[in-house]
Amino acid sequence: MVYPVPAVIISCGNSPENWNLITISWTGTINTNPPMLYISVRPERHSYKIIKDSGEFVLNLTTKEMAFATDWCGVKSGKDFDKFKEMKLTPIQASIVNCPMIKESPINIECKVKQIIPLGSHDMFIAEVVNVHANEEFLDEETGAFDMQKAGLIAYSHGHYYELGKHIGRFGFSVQKKKTKKKSKKK
Repeated sequence: MVYPVPAVIISCGNSPENWNLITISWTGTINTNPPMLYISVRPERHSYKIIKDSGEFVLNLTTKEMAFATDWCGVKSGKDFDKFKEMKLTPIQASIVNCPMIKESPINIECKVKQIIPLGSHDMFIAEVVNVHANEEFLDEETGAFDMQKAGLIAYSHGHYYELGKHIGRFGFSVQKKKTKKKSKKK
């Protein structure tokens, strides 16, 4: 019951004939330097062999506007459907890896598989992040930081999708010194 988890779409395939999309919730950051993440995929899934054979994929963050496609790409098989076409998602070529990214995604993370660990029901693909693309629409004009709340990212929790909510603090806010208001002197 470790929820919520991300709801992302993985794009894979090295030619339009084998491009595919798979929804993944078992993913996360595992290292900073070099930047690495993981995805866990069932070996019987259509995308499993594509990712294993190519050694590459793109992790695409999803938004509330992409919720229907996110769910659909998780329950339908790429053996039976062209998921880009069916969900009206736009494939664009990644910069480093030889697989497509989803144009509608606010963040695309290009990855190269470094290791595959069989775990039982799923195999974990440990991958190095080789490039990140951020939609400029969601970048703060002053700081250049990605605005997750503006992007409307979604998460998955025990069978349900949720839009990420209100910002409540930033890393380290619990130990920051409080700013005190200066009192004005009365005359």
